[in-house]
Amino acid sequence: MPDLPAIKSAADLKNLPPEQLPELAEKIREILIKTLAETGGHLGPNLGVVELSIALHSVFDTPKDKFVWDVAHQAYVHKMLTGRWDRIHTIRQYEGLNGFALRSESEHDCYGAGHAGTAVSAALGFAVGRDLKGSDEHVVCVAGDAAFTCGVTFEALNNAAAQTKRLILVLNDNEWSIDRNVGAIAKYFNHIATHPTYATLHQTAAGLLEKIGGKTIRRLAGKVEESAKGLFLTTSAQPSPTTSVIFEEFGFRYYGPIDGHDIPLLIKTFEFLKTQNEPVILHIITEKGRGYKPALEDPGKFHGLGKYSIETGETPSTGTPTYSAIFARSVTDFAKTDEKIVAITGAMPGGTGLSVFKKEIPERYYDVGIAEEHAALFACGLAAQGLKPFLTIYSTFMQRAYDMIIHDMAIQNLPVRLCMDRGGLSGDDGPTHHGLFDIGYLRPVPNLVHMQPKDEDEHVDMLWTMANYDKGPIAIRYPRGSGTGVKPKDKPVLLEIGKAEVVEPNGEVALVGLGSMFEMAVETRDLLAKRGITAALINPRWIKPLDGEVLERFAKQCKVVCTFEDHVLHNGFGCGVIEHLNDAGLKTPVVRIGWPDEFIEHGNVPALRKKHGLTAEAAVEKILAALK
Repeated sequence: MPDLPAIKSAADLKNLPPEQLPELAEKIREILIKTLAETGGHLGPNLGVVELSIALHSVFDTPKDKFVWDVAHQAYVHKMLTGRWDRIHTIRQYEGLNGFALRSESEHDCYGAGHAGTAVSAALGFAVGRDLKGSDEHVVCVAGDAAFTCGVTFEALNNAAAQTKRLILVLNDNEWSIDRNVGAIAKYFNHIATHPTYATLHQTAAGLLEKIGGKTIRRLAGKVEESAKGLFLTTSAQPSPTTSVIFEEFGFRYYGPIDGHDIPLLIKTFEFLKTQNEPVILHIITEKGRGYKPALEDPGKFHGLGKYSIETGETPSTGTPTYSAIFARSVTDFAKTDEKIVAITGAMPGGTGLSVFKKEIPERYYDVGIAEEHAALFACGLAAQGLKPFLTIYSTFMQRAYDMIIHDMAIQNLPVRLCMDRGGLSGDDGPTHHGLFDIGYLRPVPNLVHMQPKDEDEHVDMLWTMANYDKGPIAIRYPRGSGTGVKPKDKPVLLEIGKAEVVEPNGEVALVGLGSMFEMAVETRDLLAKRGITAALINPRWIKPLDGEVLERFAKQCKVVCTFEDHVLHNGFGCGVIEHLNDAGLKTPVVRIGWPDEFIEHGNVPALRKKHGLTAEAAVEKILAALK
């Protein structure tokens, strides 16, 4: 590997001779592979945009020029090229670099993100803002092909040409979001990239490149025929399947597809596009995981993962099944004896565990792409047909379907099963991915049942209860990763809706530990016992409806009630307990353990819990204060 200097700023990049840029790309890949083996992170997406990031920073000037990254999990290289080279080893670590673009982290991160499909709208806002102010900066939006499965992306495309004359949209086409892309748009992009007609376009491409960059760049176009399939401007009056008519109709001038790993070609193309006085789309073809064989062989796994072996790509075993794996295995088994059960996900068969359902019952498995609103409405239609849809979406992404949960599911009382993975802190992914709001946004919705299991066995019982519940929408939240290691029993049992489990009936203090926080309630009981204070233990199970009878009984019996939840305190589970006891005329003090009214940063869960007071020790101190 050449001894290239670290890039402390984009100016350092611009000072490198062009012939050293491919060497820089390889050095960046080497650093990413070594670093993320220790920290975990989004390896595949970043390996795929190394050359693109270098070309962008070679041509444009941030922070004046604005780069808006869709999702922004592919912004690691951008961070390295904008003064954060020496901190890349802290990516996603507590008090280190964030795994996404973050406005508070750097002036070069003009827009934060974390959910797909947002970038085109935001970039249009930047462009229109520029136009109104009369400034001259460039606005470049980088969106993967998966972003075009989001309806909001097309809402933005519908407005763009009418609102601005200068906007550059880079369509980074690698055929993957987290999993392989699905649907008509994915097929359309693939058709553009692979149609045999492109084999005859290399001369047209070379001629256009000569107009853009002169005879020198034309010689580079010899690579286009074999690797980039041409660079061309579509102006066909009679569109055929090989033209980019869909973008032309939206008012964008389309260029591509070109090789997204050819740095000279990318640089010359961007130099040309920055001179255009109309919205343009550059379609580039990239490889997710380029330069690392395990990531190329399994792009889904290497989209985002924990620590891994550089030599083999293997990740260490957790030893116990995750909640996601138990969910998927259970629902798949239920579906084998109940033909009404169907599974729906939004581009996440791997993350949700539903790959097993896809493999074993493909005819009742539906991946709708990154389209949570559509997924929710689709599930409503299935439920109205008498089927039993299990709609499986991370808690943070279910927020996008909130209108559908109220308007379509709850008002019509349709029995859609909402399975909210990553309910609670998501650790190193940070505030865009923490599932800390679902209790708050579901608790006010009439007709909806909501629950959370304390362990793996109860998890399966709840899923079985959902499979057999037809009175309306029903939701379950469960955390990222593994639980306590409790093995589910051979046959699950139906749980009584709204009935809590009293684990320890006697005590001066009542400890109510929701879901995975039940363990903390047990720790708190043990610490109180050392101080001579006895504590009752309650596993509430149900967020809605609450077990009012149990809560009132223990509020009358005990001096203090303490609730534990992996959720923000505002409008959370503890708030529900306070409201219920107040309405019952009971004045027993309620101490609440949960997350504060702020967006929680990224980092490992124990460190964040300690910082924000979600520990058994902190609970004891609050309980002692309430007892006094």
